[in-house]
Amino acid sequence: MGGQEENLGVVAALVRASFLISAVYAESARDHGLTPQQGQLLCVLMGRPYRMNDLGATLRLAKSSLTELVDRTSQRGLVRREPDPSDGRAVLVALTDQGAATAETFYTETCDRVARVPGALGAGEQGMLADLLGRVVRDNTVGTVFLDWDDDVHPPA
Repeated sequence: MGGQEENLGVVAALVRASFLISAVYAESARDHGLTPQQGQLLCVLMGRPYRMNDLGATLRLAKSSLTELVDRTSQRGLVRREPDPSDGRAVLVALTDQGAATAETFYTETCDRVARVPGALGAGEQGMLADLLGRVVRDNTVGTVFLDWDDDVHPPA
């Protein structure tokens, strides 16, 4: 098993790529004093505040798990709960100023780390990979849990 494997099937390739990206993401979160879940929460909230129900659906977390995550992240001063101006019964979760700064740094450094993963691929191959993975994500209705590195709102440094 010492040699390099040739052709992985799509299932093995996706699962192994998922493990690889999860490890890179977790290491980046750890380096910023965050859990991977806290890092994901901060990245989701970079786009806008979310209602708890919408946040749970986006992060695919049960209500109790989301409540615990928001509580722990709030205790660190990174997020806050606030009333939803459009519905007095609803609660929004938003970044604090400290949370926004932490999210921006974590996001930028995580993007840099993840961008190095396919570094051996040429620009055309990276474009093809992005197109194919983008299609898989869209076809499976994955929420915006991580903003696009190429967005004008958060260009690379």
